[in-house]
Amino acid sequence: MSVPLRKARTIIRKTLEKGREMDLKPLSVVVLDAGGHVIAFEREDGAAPGRFAIAHGKAYGSVMLGMAGTAQMQRAEAQAYFMAAVNGVYGGQVVPVPGGVLLRDRKGAVIGAVGVTGDTSENDAAAAMAGIEASGLTGET
Repeated sequence: MSVPLRKARTIIRKTLEKGREMDLKPLSVVVLDAGGHVIAFEREDGAAPGRFAIAHGKAYGSVMLGMAGTAQMQRAEAQAYFMAAVNGVYGGQVVPVPGGVLLRDRKGAVIGAVGVTGDTSENDAAAAMAGIEASGLTGET
């Protein structure tokens, strides 16, 4: 199973709605497929232009490692050398913090990831989960 464009757009729309509801700073949201390719991306008005790279890095690390952002951050804190090596392998594209959320199918297989950035990492993850749940998919922070 892959993430259909329709669901990716729903994730983005509902994530941004949750961000406004929570009065967060302007968010940027990306949805990747299981191969780490971009399905959809949006950056709210007022969000810094470099936010795509951060959102992508959060999602990319999640899907490439099969490990959500929270787990990546814990791993980075426990074994900084491992995450530094991983980032070298992936050309510096991994951002190991909350806000990178794995998307799983009903059997638990990774089907993609969502990356959100713009506010605190914890708030980014909360907004992402709202978008994912609204789409009917399962997220892992």
